[in-house]
Amino acid sequence: MRRRCDLIAGVARQVRVESVEDPLMREIRQLDKLVDELAKGRALDQVLRA
Repeated sequence: MRRRCDLIAGVARQVRVESVEDPLMREIRQLDKLVDELAKGRALDQVLRA
């Protein structure tokens, strides 16, 4: 089953989120990307690419 946070994709701090192999670091990058996008005013559905 795919978690919703796995839908967060893109680049956070010059690192592609999907390419991070360590699960903890991937979650940190996903949260970083989420916070950055929400701070820019984007809707949560756009960030999660639902």
